[in-house]
Amino acid sequence: MDNIVGSGVLAVVAGAVVAILAFVPFVAVSYRRRGRLTVWRSLLWAGAAVYFWAIWTYTLIPLPDSEVYRCAGVNLHPFVFVDEVRAAVAASGRYLTDPVVLQVALNVLLFAPLGFFLRVLGGRGILIAGLVGFATSGIIETTQLTGVWGLFPCAYRVFDVDDLIANTSGALIGSLLAFVVPAQHRGVERAPDAETPRPVTRRRRLLGLVCDVVGVWLIGVAVAVVVQAVLVLLVGERLSFSTDQVASLAGTIASAGLWLGVVLATGRSIGDLATRVRFTNGVLPAWVARPLRFDRGRGVRDPRGAAGAVVAAGLPSGVDDRGASAGVARRPRTDRVDRAPSPGRRPRGSGESLGRPGPTGAMTSRIHRVLHPCCDGGECSCRRRRLHPRGTRRPAPPSTPRRRNGSRRLS
Repeated sequence: MDNIVGSGVLAVVAGAVVAILAFVPFVAVSYRRRGRLTVWRSLLWAGAAVYFWAIWTYTLIPLPDSEVYRCAGVNLHPFVFVDEVRAAVAASGRYLTDPVVLQVALNVLLFAPLGFFLRVLGGRGILIAGLVGFATSGIIETTQLTGVWGLFPCAYRVFDVDDLIANTSGALIGSLLAFVVPAQHRGVERAPDAETPRPVTRRRRLLGLVCDVVGVWLIGVAVAVVVQAVLVLLVGERLSFSTDQVASLAGTIASAGLWLGVVLATGRSIGDLATRVRFTNGVLPAWVARPLRFDRGRGVRDPRGAAGAVVAAGLPSGVDDRGASAGVARRPRTDRVDRAPSPGRRPRGSGESLGRPGPTGAMTSRIHRVLHPCCDGGECSCRRRRLHPRGTRRPAPPSTPRRRNGSRRLS
């Protein structure tokens, strides 16, 4: 019982590590192939990661102790388990609780999720499920037969052809059970509405924040581990300073530098790119807005400023549901695939900003509309870029008769 629980805990921990490492790419792929990230598919992929490790932990672990190690036998005759089940049931009279019956049933159930995941997540049919189940079971049985590929002098578990048959049957059954999932939720094909613009909700912005935090942390930890390993291997004990502080500083600089480069180049963070969120209709030029946006998100890169990271990354504040990183003047977040500018606003690329318009900007616009009545009708002949939308056609001036020398006649 302890071995079963230990193998399960080890599979869950290993699956969680894989899920964290693949979180940002998984979010980015989901938004590009399906236009959103659903709880249903997220749980399926997390379960697939745990199941992948469970196959190996339950079949190869625990490893035998060298003091009590004994070589196991080999069974190369198929369908021997049929006679064994008949004899066990005839002797005990139990069909569901006999150990021999349970062993065969567990071998089938262990590979049923493999066929299920291959059809639901991979879009593969029953033939591929059978081939993958047979190949995976063959690798496991060969690993046991060779004593973990020479780690032990002989096989520490029985190499059984019946296990190959039971495991392959389980994969086939799992592929058939996957038909209970609706067809639109199976496979990895691109969804027809993947490019349909969707509202930027609070959950979507929070997901972008989580991508930023996870990405910064992973890059910082990876760089810190590499730097510390290099220092220890090259210099060793001759160091007169702590390698932990140097490695931590290197990780912080690397993660902050990467995020700064991405924000300056694209105007968005890694989380914004993953969730396909962009900023539109700002009044500040890009070379001003992008460094300010990076400065607003410094709490994400500094663990000591984690409380300020939530506000800086754009969590909702105010009635109009825009975040603090959205700018200082008309800077809403929109879907990346929504390329058409909203009416009355400038198209993308005309400027950037980092917050909401204050009363001073609103008063300035109101005064300017009074001085320039042509702005009230939606078409403006004023060329002041920071106060008026571009893209509207300037009304043609009334024609006046010209003299022969080209000058206008004054009426």
